[in-house]
Amino acid sequence: MKVAVLKGGSSLERTVSLRSGARVEDALARLGHEVLPIDVGADLVTRLQAERPDVAFVALHGRGGEDGTVQELLELVGVPYTASRPGACIRCMDKVVAKHALRDAGIPTPDFYAFSQAAFGELGAAKALPVIEERLDFPIVVKPAGQGSALGIKFASSAADVPNALVSAFSYDSKILLERYVPGRDLAVSIIDGPDGPQALPVVEAIPTEEDFYDFESRYEIGRTRFVCPADLSEELAARAQALALATWRVLGCSGFARVDLMTDGDDLTVLEANAIPGLTDTSLLPLAADAAGIGFDDFVARVLDLAVARSLAP
Repeated sequence: MKVAVLKGGSSLERTVSLRSGARVEDALARLGHEVLPIDVGADLVTRLQAERPDVAFVALHGRGGEDGTVQELLELVGVPYTASRPGACIRCMDKVVAKHALRDAGIPTPDFYAFSQAAFGELGAAKALPVIEERLDFPIVVKPAGQGSALGIKFASSAADVPNALVSAFSYDSKILLERYVPGRDLAVSIIDGPDGPQALPVVEAIPTEEDFYDFESRYEIGRTRFVCPADLSEELAARAQALALATWRVLGCSGFARVDLMTDGDDLTVLEANAIPGLTDTSLLPLAADAAGIGFDDFVARVLDLAVARSLAP
């Protein structure tokens, strides 16, 4: 098959996307496919129409790739593609939309309040900050609504820290959320679709070696974070984490593959977010979990491609 690998783009996660795409391309070549690398830009539709790939592997992180945009374009030009459809991508990419959906479904997620930049400028939302701070209690996590890879996330340990945290978050997105900080262990459950339905992979725990917070650099620089898979959890807690991740997958409408990030204090579990196009780099969590489940990276890529083609043939 001729497989287009969509990567790069212009988002703040471009570098990570290029690394994910390169790893996918290597696997596709080993599997015997004709690889068409596409660094996504203004010529995307033209290239897809000219090259007519059999399927597209979406390794495009951030805006344009995870927010449903490229998925809509692929459907318009008639190219099957991997992972979730536009609606699920939109729900996962927008943390505010995702958290409302989770809360409405009864899935535990940290309490939060969300505002647009316009609300602060035109509706006086800043006057409500003391009430928010009182209800959430410190420390508070301030994050942009539409960024991944921990970009733009700040911790406010007191009211004095909130203004700078807001400025930082608004520099990444016009909509932000203030979220109750949940202490504990940082877990991730990756999910891969299959003929018998979605399969939750072994739980991964991310343990930063230096920082208190698992930030962007910790995620993607080898040696900055220690990953344990399977995580050192009781069988009961691990099973509950996987079940909660699968419930999140269903609520948000994911397909193909995705990753759900959670926190645990050793007993309770809470869902932070879901990632419709998770990283596939050497330090990414989904490939690590797949390997622990006996699914090598090449097998993962082949499985995901088969799912994409089968979905395009379904009535």
